[in-house]
Amino acid sequence: MNKIEILTPALAHREAEVFQHQINIDNYTLAIAEIDTNYADDAAIQEFRARLADLLASSIIEQRKEIIMRDVIAKQLEG
Repeated sequence: MNKIEILTPALAHREAEVFQHQINIDNYTLAIAEIDTNYADDAAIQEFRARLADLLASSIIEQRKEIIMRDVIAKQLEG
């Protein structure tokens, strides 16, 4: 097995991870907006909103890490 054979599926995996994080980011963002619009007075749901905000922040950071790794893998495949 050579470098290209290893890096090619690794790149596809990183691309899928970036996409999965984006789905989560979109879902958390929309859920927070829904809560802010329709559940602002519900204390129990506000706790859920806080958890979603934490998950959103975490997903954004994790996606940035995946983007870095995806990009360095792509550079290796170019070279």
